[in-house]
Amino acid sequence: MNTADPSVQKNEANVRSEPRGGFGIWLEQHLYSFVASLGRAVRKPWATLLTIGVMAVAFALPLGLGLALDNVQRFAGNVQQSRQIDVFLKQDVAVSRAQALADELRGRGDVAKLELVTPEQGLAEFKKLSGLDDAVAALDQNPLPNRLSLVPRGDETALVAALQALPETDQVQHDAGWRKRLDGWIGFGQRLAWVLAALFGLGALLVVGNTVRLDIQSRREEIGVLQLLGASDGFIRRPFIYLGAWYGLAAGALGLALVLGAAAALREPLDALAGSYASRFALSGLDPLRVGAVLLGATVIGWIGAWLVTGHFLRQTRPTET
Repeated sequence: MNTADPSVQKNEANVRSEPRGGFGIWLEQHLYSFVASLGRAVRKPWATLLTIGVMAVAFALPLGLGLALDNVQRFAGNVQQSRQIDVFLKQDVAVSRAQALADELRGRGDVAKLELVTPEQGLAEFKKLSGLDDAVAALDQNPLPNRLSLVPRGDETALVAALQALPETDQVQHDAGWRKRLDGWIGFGQRLAWVLAALFGLGALLVVGNTVRLDIQSRREEIGVLQLLGASDGFIRRPFIYLGAWYGLAAGALGLALVLGAAAALREPLDALAGSYASRFALSGLDPLRVGAVLLGATVIGWIGAWLVTGHFLRQTRPTET
């Protein structure tokens, strides 16, 4: 049975033609500001490229320094883990006693790994690394002692002191000084990268703020008319905030491209240098988490810069009630 009443159809049409709710209007305004702000940036290509270029360099410098420090730390053999201690035993210590001593030391809580290198193994290792097979063959006897190679767990200060006190120990080789100095330099470099990131981030914020300020000045009369018509500060501010966010996002992407381009330019000579030392070291790039953090941080900086400038302008030009 057909229940299509003309009055019901008319009411349904009226419902469909009613204005959307507050959230729909709010979303439509944001989408319009989002697209319109991009259009304003595209219509001024040279000014936009200049702003984005300056901000991109500001982002690329501390990012490149941080990436370089990460690779230096990795090239050093992961300094926090490569902490080998070599204990050279006295010549009269037999292999059986060296093996028993190695078993005793493996039971210590501050020893992560231990390997006994016998004189025969040490001589074979020396021949392999030096290439002096004829000179080694001319030796009447093996001059190398038993050697214990340890990797400490935690602070190795007490372990080194205990190893030096052993009656079987002849010499303990523990190159902690250079590692501590390298750790200090890497720590200083990382702190420097954060300080530069803060300073250059502040500079980028000022750049985008000044650019948005110029755009506001060019639309001063339009903003005045909107204020007289009763437009809210949020409605007026919204396109400029999105404009600042676009500047920040584009600058972050360009900064990442600059860093990756510099890494690509350095990769070939660095590979050749590492190959000359029989090393397989290669530059590591930016992980996705850092890329996302850079893009998000750059966008937020652009957003904040535009928000501060537009807020200051609106406070100065807000009509006074009489």
